[in-house]
Amino acid sequence: MHRAACAAFERTAGYWHMLPEYAQARKAIWDAVSPHSGKKRIDEAFPHELRKTTRNQEMMIEFKNGSTWQVVGSDNFNSLVGSTPAGIVYSEWALANPEARGYLRPIVAENNGWQMFITTPRGRNHAHRTLMAAMKSPGSFGQILSAEETSVFSAAQLDAEKQAYIEEYGEEIGLAKFEQEYLCSFEAANLGAILARQIGQLEKAGRIGSHVEFDPLGAPLQISSDIGRADSSTWWFWQPKVGGYSVIDYAGGFGIDADAWCDKLEEKLAGYKLEGGKSALGKIWLPHDARAKTFAAKHSAVEIFAKRFGTDLVQITPDSKKKDRVNAARVLIRRVEFSDKCERGLEGLRAWAYEWDAERKIFSLEPKHDWASHDGDGFSYGAIIMNMVQPPAEEPELIWAARGLPDGTIRTATLDDLWRRSKKQERI
Repeated sequence: MHRAACAAFERTAGYWHMLPEYAQARKAIWDAVSPHSGKKRIDEAFPHELRKTTRNQEMMIEFKNGSTWQVVGSDNFNSLVGSTPAGIVYSEWALANPEARGYLRPIVAENNGWQMFITTPRGRNHAHRTLMAAMKSPGSFGQILSAEETSVFSAAQLDAEKQAYIEEYGEEIGLAKFEQEYLCSFEAANLGAILARQIGQLEKAGRIGSHVEFDPLGAPLQISSDIGRADSSTWWFWQPKVGGYSVIDYAGGFGIDADAWCDKLEEKLAGYKLEGGKSALGKIWLPHDARAKTFAAKHSAVEIFAKRFGTDLVQITPDSKKKDRVNAARVLIRRVEFSDKCERGLEGLRAWAYEWDAERKIFSLEPKHDWASHDGDGFSYGAIIMNMVQPPAEEPELIWAARGLPDGTIRTATLDDLWRRSKKQERI
């Protein structure tokens, strides 16, 4: 905030301080009081002598030189498009909707402005990727500063904090929370995460990457989704394969209507053809709320999709409880591999989590509703569908049996085993 105050007088322009949620921004920044001085944080950073007006409703300060500074939320960044900030501070970037940066980056670039990302880690999600890029990109700067590398806390205080976390949350959760909050560890467990650990295991097993491709000789694609008219939408492209499923593509976006999504899906599907040039589309599965109509649209989403792709290729996902979908996703992901085209969706799955209730010391019964929940819902709907669309069975391995062993037993081996054991013969 102090840096933004200096920037506002170095260059007359607009500046934003963005938190993950608009309501959170008012509480954490606009109305927050510094425990060290007893003053409001905005009064410390932006003295009244510098201001022309202070607009409480908009959480905006206009300075005497014409610059402005405003507190905003990444949960409604689409309403901000059209503004021209020269500087944006993304606070708690690991918890923010990563699409906000994609929407706003061209505006900052056009204004020859700057972006700053400050955050506590939440596993290896988009914030980690932003940090790694900043560390190796010319003209950028990235740094990790743990509590052990600053003078804010003594070693004794950190030990006391660690013990307090363990006593309050238990050994496993307490240590993870301490390492995350004080040591800035990206390896610490993301508390309440639903699929982050399993995705980490898939990465170690080499089941995420560019080698996961669409098989033109395989089964048609099943597309699962979670959609919203003025909210985030997500689409997962599944292909059943022998022994499991390949998720070969992903699409996601904010504030896109059903007709525009039809265009986007058609564009993606054009890149996938089954043998003989046949369409790769099996079915598009829409959630139950796709049946709903609004005053803004004459037709429901399912009607729009059915008109574009055909009624036989558009279905509504079977009704199920959210907890059942979550369990289905946890079980099915062990049999899944992901293309690197799904990187943005995987970030959402890593961040998909239950919310911790600090007062009751328990996690919520349902996943937290935030930007990541759309990716999680779309994937979990797919898990329900994939349990219906069974993958091809594995072909039995050919076995050769040898009799006449000294003990009278039968020894079996595959043809590959026999080939490896045999000595190569040279033809003369």
